[in-house]
Amino acid sequence: MQSLALILVVLVLAVVGFRFGRGQSIKVVEGNARRLHSLPGYHGLYVALWCGGPALILLAVWLSLEPTILKHLVLGALPTEMLQKPDGSPLGVARLELLLNDIRNTAAGNVASTANAYIQDAAARYQSLQQTSYAAMAVVVLSLAVAGAAWAFRFIHADFRARNRVEMIIRGFMIACSMVAILTTVGIILSLLFESMRFFAVVPVTDFLFGLDWSPQMALRADQVGSSGAFGAVPLFLGTLLISGIAMAVAVPVGLLSAIYMAEYAPRKVRAVVKPLLEILAGIPTVVYGFFAALTVAPAFRGLGESIGLDVSSESALAAGIVMGIMIVPFVSSLSDDVITAVPNSMREGSYGLGATKSETIKRVIIPAALPGIVGGVLLAVSRAIGETMIVVMAAGLSANLSVNPLEAVTTVTVQIVTLLVGDQEFDSPKTLAAFALGLVLFMVTLALNVVALHVVRKYREQYE
Repeated sequence: MQSLALILVVLVLAVVGFRFGRGQSIKVVEGNARRLHSLPGYHGLYVALWCGGPALILLAVWLSLEPTILKHLVLGALPTEMLQKPDGSPLGVARLELLLNDIRNTAAGNVASTANAYIQDAAARYQSLQQTSYAAMAVVVLSLAVAGAAWAFRFIHADFRARNRVEMIIRGFMIACSMVAILTTVGIILSLLFESMRFFAVVPVTDFLFGLDWSPQMALRADQVGSSGAFGAVPLFLGTLLISGIAMAVAVPVGLLSAIYMAEYAPRKVRAVVKPLLEILAGIPTVVYGFFAALTVAPAFRGLGESIGLDVSSESALAAGIVMGIMIVPFVSSLSDDVITAVPNSMREGSYGLGATKSETIKRVIIPAALPGIVGGVLLAVSRAIGETMIVVMAAGLSANLSVNPLEAVTTVTVQIVTLLVGDQEFDSPKTLAAFALGLVLFMVTLALNVVALHVVRKYREQYE
């Protein structure tokens, strides 16, 4: 809360700097009767950026480094015997974090007073250092904000190229944001790759990619039953393909046909009502879809199957896939509707002028011209289906069955990733590292889908542009 208050103060100072900078530029014009190179708003933005930018950057750096510095200062003041195990060896990272959490909780008053006087002293020291750090941070950040505003304010004159400076700063900010996105992607890829390499050092790649048994439970003792897990991911891949295929079989026809109807056939009043209602489906939480699948759809399918002599599991891929397809319909319909509407009317009129009917125009002109956008919408829907977890957990279960029968319970890659990483885990165990290997496979599949979609988009753009 204190940091948030400081951020708000800096933003208020930036707004004040904007007002003063803009007012000063207007006074320059009125006093000298000269024409400004840049509009007064750019002068105000220049002052505001110099007031708020460096101060907020310093605040972010300070807040990111403060926990580490306080940790070393507090732990460094503790007696040596508290930082060692009974055998005299240093405490591990996990035990040091637990000790630091005790100190933090004691400082915050979240736990009862402990009998350990060293922890109480460390908590008092931690609280004192926190208060000193905040006071110093507030003084330095606010001083930098005022100094930045004063520095920018002295440059305001008629010939000052404020617009160029502001646009350069904004361009630099956008480049920094794009670099953050790129570096985040690279970091995700490298983390998946490195952790997957650790997993494949224990489990062969062929066993993982082509194994038919998935049982990642690792025993805690060597003599425990089931001490060696099975990491064959084929049941997970097959379950993912099965549920995603059912979902796409529902979402693509329904979404595409509804988009064609809304874009080409529906009157304006009908479109104004139907499209928002259809897009409401995208705003429903997935847990609600999961409840609907588990409590309504799955029992209905089971009862229907029993009435015709079929053995339908209470948790089935069919129920999860159909409900997931209903959830994905807005992704396909909305994007397809937008790209179909964006097709130039000249193409429609040319087709009508050659004697084509409305349905022939849609099939042979509009759909091919809008195909790149439709492919993009379908790709987004596929990615959404592959990444869905909650519906699968509630409607299809957690059983890694090797089956292509949609009436049986199966599981997916994302569900197993969540299952493997829930709770306290040791990241030296193949059980936990298997989640990163599964994530790497998902990344490769998504990359392949993007390559295929890009190929289709380029091919048809060359044909119709």
